[in-house]
Amino acid sequence: MHPYLAEFIGTGLLILLGNGVVANVVLKDTKGHNSGWIVITFGWAIGVFVGVFTVAAYSGAHINPAVTLGLALTGQFEWGLVPGYMLSQIFGAGAGAFLVWVAYRKHYQASESGAGIRATFCTDPAIRSYFDNFNTEVIGTFVLVFCVLYLAQPDVGLGALDALPVALLVLGLGLSLGGPTGYAINPARDLGPRLVHWMLPFKQKAPQDWAYAWIPIVGPVVGSTLAALLYYFLN
Repeated sequence: MHPYLAEFIGTGLLILLGNGVVANVVLKDTKGHNSGWIVITFGWAIGVFVGVFTVAAYSGAHINPAVTLGLALTGQFEWGLVPGYMLSQIFGAGAGAFLVWVAYRKHYQASESGAGIRATFCTDPAIRSYFDNFNTEVIGTFVLVFCVLYLAQPDVGLGALDALPVALLVLGLGLSLGGPTGYAINPARDLGPRLVHWMLPFKQKAPQDWAYAWIPIVGPVVGSTLAALLYYFLN
């Protein structure tokens, strides 16, 4: 499998299961309606696990532009492949979000909250403060990428990016740091589905909130860069 296709598929699986669990909790009349934050965080962790183990052998399973950037900045990934990886991740995320809509189509039709529908595609803050929301995304992504850079080292004992450690890392991030912003920590995870939400028809459709959309893109980029700098300094 070509690495670009692998990143498309891996990111698509991540979003299908990740946004799928949000849809199960948020949308009206689902079996999992109102089952809560713990269900969402575990669903996202399983999404990471499935996405990583499915395509790790073909692309390294970055499934996140912030991870791709961090690996490239530390010399563990070829810069020439970075644009292709990132585009594949964004389009894969959009495809995964579209499949969530297909799977939950009747529940989208039954749901009356435009903001709730949008939440099944992209993130928004619990308390809006661009400065604080940005800092939260920087910190969360810093932890993610810094740990992944060490997980990617062969001499650590884990070899390539193992699925279970990364999934547990994302579970911990969701439980501990996910409350303020919904822990995007992945530009593709937010941008691709936000664009799909903009394109799809909904009876109750909230605006895409583009005024906030830069935070889950720029925050992870800054967090990844800081993680790479610290990793480089320590090694």
